[in-house]
Amino acid sequence: MGISDSILRLTDYYSRHGFGATIRRAVLGARRALFSNHMVLFYCDLADQISRPPDLSSSLKVESLGSYVEVSPQDLQEMTGFWSPKQAHRNIKERFAKGATLWLIKSGDKLAGYGWTLRGRTVEPHYFPLGPEDVHLFDFHVFPQFRGRGINPLLVNCILRNLALNCGGRAFIEAAEWNQAQLISLQKTPFRRLGLARSFTIFGHTFVSRAQKESAEQLQKAERRDRALTMARPNK
Repeated sequence: MGISDSILRLTDYYSRHGFGATIRRAVLGARRALFSNHMVLFYCDLADQISRPPDLSSSLKVESLGSYVEVSPQDLQEMTGFWSPKQAHRNIKERFAKGATLWLIKSGDKLAGYGWTLRGRTVEPHYFPLGPEDVHLFDFHVFPQFRGRGINPLLVNCILRNLALNCGGRAFIEAAEWNQAQLISLQKTPFRRLGLARSFTIFGHTFVSRAQKESAEQLQKAERRDRALTMARPNK
């Protein structure tokens, strides 16, 4: 995200929540940037997901949209109403123009959350190049009233199964190391931890710094967690 976009978001937040809340948010953002600025990278082999059974309940449904005009005015309002609408609409149009797909998960007629995918490349410079059969998953969001119901992993799992029907590569996703909710959510999906990295852009050039290998203890904990989650999934 560019500096101008960050300033626009902060200005919009100020207009909605006032000076005190904006200062607290700015301080939190600065702390995260200084002390928790790595991204946790994950991968998933799409070929392994074809035979996975669906796990959506009858009250949930997932839609995939490929253009701006396909998004209903009500869903657009939900997606853009909680932060700078002008910037949000611009971002949505730019992503569709680059060939991205928008995935919506709904509870009845209410939009519960959404996420994006892009095949063969990424919207912004990534931590490594993607192959033509690889897919990047990014910018997932679940609305506050639907949190705590496992909506995000349900959406991710559904997307992976659909991607596996047409793509033979790998799927990639990342989460900030401070975002414990997202990290826990991804534990309930087939995604596997790839490592830590961070990136920064100077004069239009993006540089990637990968963290040193995680300790054996950290890797063993991750492996035990993954095995436990795999055993917990019912065989249907």
